[in-house]
Amino acid sequence: MIAFVSGPVVALTPSSAVVQVGGVGMLVHCAPNTLAGLRLGQEARIATSLVVREDSLTLYGFADDDERQTFELLQTASGVGPKVAQAMLAVHSPDALRVAVARGDAKALTAVPGIGPKGAQKLLIELKDRLGTPTGAVPAQGPAVAAGPPPWQDQLHAALVGLGFAPREAEDAVNAVTPEAEAMDKADVSVLLRSALRSRNRAR
Repeated sequence: MIAFVSGPVVALTPSSAVVQVGGVGMLVHCAPNTLAGLRLGQEARIATSLVVREDSLTLYGFADDDERQTFELLQTASGVGPKVAQAMLAVHSPDALRVAVARGDAKALTAVPGIGPKGAQKLLIELKDRLGTPTGAVPAQGPAVAAGPPPWQDQLHAALVGLGFAPREAEDAVNAVTPEAEAMDKADVSVLLRSALRSRNRAR
């Protein structure tokens, strides 16, 4: 088990990062909201989970240990593999998932690409006693103050394209969350990404 990797970030793509650890470049597959917090050349600590298959060893990365543990718990549900679990954490924070499961909120789960109404109901049943209770306040989509800097738009657009959205769809999603970003003191790409994904799900 590789619990985390720590070192300078030497490469970034829409779906992964390479972190130099002791002279070795570790390829870590991350959701866009995790990648949004990384910068080339800067030191980073990424919580990780190693997924072992007969023909591959894949390292998945997360912003913190809570995300990693939730990623592993999600995969205990039937039909949930690493990619679906990672997509769920791209749309919802761990606490938001706990709240959704506790409330039986199937609509929240269908906001995740690839999860339909029937699959959401099944997940609510299977995850009910596995994720635990929320550990903190679930961030509300809401205002702060002042305007965020323009670079968040490019980061969010790249994150959405990395999740499989067409460039035009990604552009529409960025436009949809612009008012929310402008209300923030500092644009938080991970929060905006979740809002953008929810807005695109409602539009479909």
